[in-house]
Amino acid sequence: MPFSALPPLLTEALTERGYAAPTPVQAGVLEPEAIGRDLLVSAQTGSGKTVAFGLAMAAELLGEDGKLPQKGPLALVIAPTRELALQVSRELMWLYAKAGARIVTCVGGMDASKERRALNHGAHIVVGTPGRLRDHLERGALDLSNLLVAVLDEADEMLDMGFREDLEQILDGTPNERRTLMFSATIPKTIAALAKRYQRDALRISTVGEDRGHGDIQYQAVTCAPADIENVVVNLLRFHEAETAMLFCATRDNVRHLHAGLTERGFSAVALSGEHSQNERNAALQALRDQRARICVATDVAARGIDLPTLSLVVHVELPRDAETLQHRSGRTGRAGKKGTAILIVPYPRRRRVEAMLKGARINADWINPPTLEDIREKDRERLLSTLMEEVEIDDDDRALGAKLLETKSAEDIAALLVRSHRARMPVAEELISSAKETGGAPRNDGHREGFEDIVWFRMDIGRRQNADPRWLLPLICRRGHITKNEIGAIRIAATETMFQIPRALAGKFAASVARTANFDGQDENAVRIESVDGEPRTAEHRPRLTPSARPSGPAPTRHKPKTFRRTNDRAR
Repeated sequence: MPFSALPPLLTEALTERGYAAPTPVQAGVLEPEAIGRDLLVSAQTGSGKTVAFGLAMAAELLGEDGKLPQKGPLALVIAPTRELALQVSRELMWLYAKAGARIVTCVGGMDASKERRALNHGAHIVVGTPGRLRDHLERGALDLSNLLVAVLDEADEMLDMGFREDLEQILDGTPNERRTLMFSATIPKTIAALAKRYQRDALRISTVGEDRGHGDIQYQAVTCAPADIENVVVNLLRFHEAETAMLFCATRDNVRHLHAGLTERGFSAVALSGEHSQNERNAALQALRDQRARICVATDVAARGIDLPTLSLVVHVELPRDAETLQHRSGRTGRAGKKGTAILIVPYPRRRRVEAMLKGARINADWINPPTLEDIREKDRERLLSTLMEEVEIDDDDRALGAKLLETKSAEDIAALLVRSHRARMPVAEELISSAKETGGAPRNDGHREGFEDIVWFRMDIGRRQNADPRWLLPLICRRGHITKNEIGAIRIAATETMFQIPRALAGKFAASVARTANFDGQDENAVRIESVDGEPRTAEHRPRLTPSARPSGPAPTRHKPKTFRRTNDRAR
């Protein structure tokens, strides 16, 4: 469907920007039954919805001559974040430039007095965030008496962020006969209730089914041991070497920790979370746009409204709460027809949950192993060869320096030094715990191993029902007991418990370390109970008697139900 039905000024602007045909959401708002009606639109991030509502309100804004009247504001666009509001303003500016539109942006972190002066001079379209718009409205700087169209962009995000009261006050201050266009990735009950209150006979348009999972995004699920997550992040970044990558964590503390670990390894990274000021946020985003930084570590809330054209890789370091969060995060890449990759890092115990989430979202993800050291070396070789084979202009100084080098070293030595210099600038990849077999870990049978003639059995209160597997039990035991994987003997996994061997010479030190690292009230792997047992168990299903040294003194402790350790997934603030 071409843009032929639009006013000529808009058609010219679209043609100059390279638009040949509308996206599904743009086509939906241009259908005859949508003209002049309130719209409730479901569209994913990156689907072209900013241009869509810009086109949808053209009939109200432009007169018969294609020009905007002097009175205003005629249209109000409300967005959840400063970044999204600025992005919307930029899009509407080029779309309505030929019509002579005056667009004023009102967002937090900017000079409010300048915004008030701009509003007093007259504006056809006002774009802003709820808090700042409400402030201008209460001060009398924002006059909405002539408003024809109100647009709520990412309405579900605004309600999640607590802007309901601000939105209601702003909409209550607009004329009753206005058009109301609500754009939301999802339509939960809260959005439906808001639409019912402020819209009249709204036309429901949904393109989520067509764009579900973002057709330009390749989804991958990478399985790993829970203790290996940060190392997997490092290897993924080194393997892909994306121009810009975004890493999602669940809490600001985890953002801080991961950002520190990456910068320490030599990655150019910035962090975004609720603890950063607006100035720090602006500086981080500018660093990403200038390519001074290539990696952004962020929480879900902090990343809302961010649009980075060079973003090609999204990594879910901590798993999203649900399928909607997964798609919101992943939608930061694969925009405007560009290809992107979204990778979920899945600890072995969480695989079934992730499979169910992907199935519910109708996303087909490739389940793969994390990149190994050799995989990364091969990628580096390909990238270096590709870079050196590119056609470049070489000046006389370059040739003179090359000739000087050839006088002292052979061509092979110079090429090797070039490769060495290239590798030295790259962060070092990490060796991963790929599996018990590959890492030389403990066998699952009870065959004899040298050095394990005299052992002590220990018991953990997790088993097959909690998805226990040597691939993640080994690093758990090593971390809790401060030993290496080669100091763990046979492992027996039963339905609700796991038995394993420790050499008797190390058993005392191991038991003391396990006691120090225990936290039975927590929700992570420190809550897993580990205790020594007396004698050799006949089967792991029958729990041996505790040794006197392992039996606690005083009142009997409260038994904790067997659990699968999991990382905290507190909601980011």
